[in-house]
Amino acid sequence: MAKFSMTQMTGVIPAMITLFDEHENVDVQRTRDMVEFLIGRGADGLYLTGSTGEGFLMDHEERKLVVETVVNQVAGRIPVIVHVGDIGTRKSIQLAQHAEAAGADAVSSVPPFYWKFSNDDIFNYYKDISESTSLPMVIYSVPLAGSMGMDLIKRIAQLPNVKGLKFTGREHDQMACLKQDLGEDFIIYSGCDEMAMSGLAVGADGIIGSFYNVMPELFKKIFAAVKGNDIKSARRLQQIGTEIILECVKYDYLALMRNMIMWQGVDAGYSRRPFRNYKDSELDALKAYLLSIREKYNVTDEEVRFFSGLR
Repeated sequence: MAKFSMTQMTGVIPAMITLFDEHENVDVQRTRDMVEFLIGRGADGLYLTGSTGEGFLMDHEERKLVVETVVNQVAGRIPVIVHVGDIGTRKSIQLAQHAEAAGADAVSSVPPFYWKFSNDDIFNYYKDISESTSLPMVIYSVPLAGSMGMDLIKRIAQLPNVKGLKFTGREHDQMACLKQDLGEDFIIYSGCDEMAMSGLAVGADGIIGSFYNVMPELFKKIFAAVKGNDIKSARRLQQIGTEIILECVKYDYLALMRNMIMWQGVDAGYSRRPFRNYKDSELDALKAYLLSIREKYNVTDEEVRFFSGLR
């Protein structure tokens, strides 16, 4: 049974990586350790088995194992949102019903993809999934799977169990309009890490993203600064985060984040092919660049903790 209402699922929510062992199997102990790492760093919730979680590289039993392990380890301390998107409504319904049985607090899904689906097809996809459980649903507009227009988003948002939107796009004027039109209780998450400040400034209730696995403390500070109207501090912190991210995405960043977490003393395991895994010795140029960012902005270890592992 869900422990949190949708309006309690705000703040900084890492799109949690999935922890695999060297044989590409889901690693339960590493998963538990990662949950503790993120909760210890102040994560306000967790978003599971999405793009960052390599969800589409796993079969259903593996995705279910991740959900069960995380929900069990979280033990009601923070909300857990489970991404249940798949190619096919029936498959997504099965994952949604499992998420509810496992004790998740909400489900989410990208729109159906690969084939060119009509707006009615997409609407019915969300309708069928949202009616399959009692959990609130977060729809997800993202270029990787297919961004949805504002009219379609507003139409889907009228479904009784659809309570939120993860908006991973740069059109923050549209996100601001959606927040105004859909109301205070319809929760909107900004999904571009490098635009977290902008998203929050135009009304997002929370932020969900990849690099919150690596430096959640930085984005917690951005969140607090925007909410406190300290725009100067928020701008500096966002610039630090953006410069780090823009350098990291020159690599297989889902794999790279594992190294960055390991610099902080947590074994983040391995990526699943076709993503590669980096030996730390391959990252000397990156480390030098990251240290130059620290010097440029006089970044403290409290602001970006992985810097302490680069000494």
